[in-house]
Parts: sequence; structure tokens; C-alpha cells
Amino acid sequence: MSNRIAPKLLAEFIGTFAFVFIGAGAAAVVGQGVGLPGITAIAFAHGLAIMAFAFAVLAAGAMSVGEAAGYIVSQLIGGIAGALLLRTVLGGAATGIGMPALAHGLALGATTVTVTPEAGFMIEAVLAFFLVTVVLSTAVAGRAGSLAPLAIGMTLTFNILMGGALTGAPFNPARALGPMVATDNFSDAWLYLTAPIVGAIIAAILHTALSRLAQEGTAVEPGRAAHTPAE
Repeated sequence: MSNRIAPKLLAEFIGTFAFVFIGAGAAAVVGQGVGLPGITAIAFAHGLAIMAFAFAVLAAGAMSVGEAAGYIVSQLIGGIAGALLLRTVLGGAATGIGMPALAHGLALGATTVTVTPEAGFMIEAVLAFFLVTVVLSTAVAGRAGSLAPLAIGMTLTFNILMGGALTGAPFNPARALGPMVATDNFSDAWLYLTAPIVGAIIAAILHTALSRLAQEGTAVEPGRAAHTPAE
């Protein structure tokens, strides 16, 4: 492992460890059935954790597009380690340790909602799409500067406010896998592990296509500008 990639992989491990320990920990402590205030607390716990870490990563210049495989492995290990530490710290005090689950009989006004695996898949994929789109458009593209972590953290917060009661809203395989391993409960694992990947791939394809269109547009503009005086 090169000296260049090792700090980046360690940063991914620590970031995901903190994300799961704080985010899933908040979900475990707050528990179920606490309504919007509880969901808001959980959402901000996740959002502020990832926001703080994103500021640190950008400041260190450790965020890049490459080395994806190493980053993914580091995130998965970090997520599992964070959940295992939660299980050690909380013991039996909090059931589930932030384990995501599809809503069954969720009261919404005068009706109840049960989220099917198919609907849950779409929700998780869309939430991941939103987050990855913001990451690519700000941190990766460098358009938001120092405000990129704020955009990422708030997007994650809003995602959880919308989807937390419906799917648990991990929309990140590492965030979902950690509690699954710690609790030995792999219910709907296929959904939580694949839906975010699908959403992320769609976001990446769309971002790449739009970037190419923008580049083609800027390449045409100089030629058009050159003919303007003659007209």
C-alpha cells in the first residue's frame, strides 16, 4: 500500500466508523415511535457527523474520485467496527443498534402505510441518487468550495427526514451492513446493499453526461464569439 493512499483509506475508515457510531447510535438511543422530533434528532446526528468529517477531509485534500475499491472496503470495515462498538457500549439497552427496517403499519394522518421491498428499493435508490448527485456536483466538481460539506451534510439530513420512518434511510451499504453484522439480522439485506449502488450509478452517469454537454457548450462558444464582430 503506497504512502499516498494509506491516509485516504484510513480517513474513509474513521469517517464511516464515526458516521455509524454517531448516526446509528442516535437511532438506537432515540428508539422507535418518537415521531418527528426523534427522526429530526436522528437526521441531524447523521448529517452533522458527515458534515464535520467532510470538512476535515476537504481540508486535508484527501477526497478524490479514484481508488474506489479501497474506499469501499474501508467504509464497510469502518461501518462494521462502529456498529460492533455500539453493541459493546450499549449492550441490551438498545435493541437493533440503528438497524434499518421497512415501515409496517406506519400511521400517516388518517391512514397507515406499509412499505413493500419494491417501494423500499426505490426510496433507498432515490435517496442515494440525491446524495451522490450533491457530492459529485460540489466536492468532486469543486464548485461549492468550502461549502461542499454543508451541502452534503444537509442533503443527508433532509434525506433522513423524508425516508427515516419509511426505510430507516441508511442509503449507504456501509451504514446498513454495520448494524446487520452487529445484530446478526440480515432482513432485506439485498435491498439495503444494492439500492444505494443503483442510485449512485444513475447519479454518476447523469453527472458525467451533463458535464460532457457543458464542456461541449463551452467549446462551441469561442467560435461563435469570434464570428460576432463580423456579423
